[in-house]
Amino acid sequence: MTEAPTIRPLGDGALLIEFGDTINAVIHNQVMAWDAALAENPPEGMLESVPAYASLMVAYDNAVTDPEQLSSWIRTASKLAQTVALSPAEHCIPVCYEGDGAPDLGAVAERLGMTRDDVVAQHLAGNYEVYMYGFAPGYAYLGGVPDAVQLPRKAEPVRGHKVGSVMIAGGQCLITTLPMPTGWWVIGHSSAVILDPDGPRPFLFQPGDRVRFERVEGE
Repeated sequence: MTEAPTIRPLGDGALLIEFGDTINAVIHNQVMAWDAALAENPPEGMLESVPAYASLMVAYDNAVTDPEQLSSWIRTASKLAQTVALSPAEHCIPVCYEGDGAPDLGAVAERLGMTRDDVVAQHLAGNYEVYMYGFAPGYAYLGGVPDAVQLPRKAEPVRGHKVGSVMIAGGQCLITTLPMPTGWWVIGHSSAVILDPDGPRPFLFQPGDRVRFERVEGE
């Protein structure tokens, strides 16, 4: 049986529901089920819920409710999460693993004792899920990088990485939406538009969505 999550105050206008302290699909499925259940049956005074790797933040209007009342409601309604049917969207993202768009691919291959094609094949074989947004607009953190190509971040960040850089660190993968320095390993580049600030749907992904990568030749 899954242990009950911990609920604690987060400032004076939110609660944090914590399901664990590791990145894995089982815990994140719990997060997404509770998020969906609260969206379907929002308690009085709730403003929004924001999922992360292993927790769910629930913001509320403290003129309408309070932490104790909201916590009690959430625990009473938690059984709703057990009946939620999640239907995540699936996305196919093109990636070019060649040339200037993959500046770290050779170094990753060398560190892992693989060929460049081996690294690419492993990356393509990953089972990716959107775990959360963070750090910058449209930065969707994906879990699911295969164990065989997991590396810690670099000791120092490198400047000048362009929008669309596909990069990995540990068990995570990310596609940049802004030019930025990073200590992650940039192994490819994608032309997919992940962030469209002026569009009807600014973010391509939603937490819980599934992603697979498809290799393309030069862009």
